[in-house]
Amino acid sequence: MSDLTAKDFLMSLPERVNPEALGDKETVFHFDVSGEGGGQFTAILKDGTAEVKEGFHDEAKCKITTTNKILVEVVQKKRNPQMAVFTGKLKISNLGEMMKFAKPLGLM
Repeated sequence: MSDLTAKDFLMSLPERVNPEALGDKETVFHFDVSGEGGGQFTAILKDGTAEVKEGFHDEAKCKITTTNKILVEVVQKKRNPQMAVFTGKLKISNLGEMMKFAKPLGLM
């Protein structure tokens, strides 16, 4: 698991997201992840499902900008996500939207 990349994590979201945790909430996230193992991704959450596409699609309610290293450390619980935000290593355009979906996405 140590060679997990941000791309691996994001592309596996559809299999890992719990439909009950999403309920009837809908949103679109853009992930802009720099560094090897990163890229640009769109996560579309609706009807209790998650779909992830490479590139930016649709209009995002929230954009997350970070590096591959930081995102992987956050999802592996090796880095505190709040500290990453406070220190500018993890930029979130709409914190309220992220808080609604952080647990179902495995980001907290």
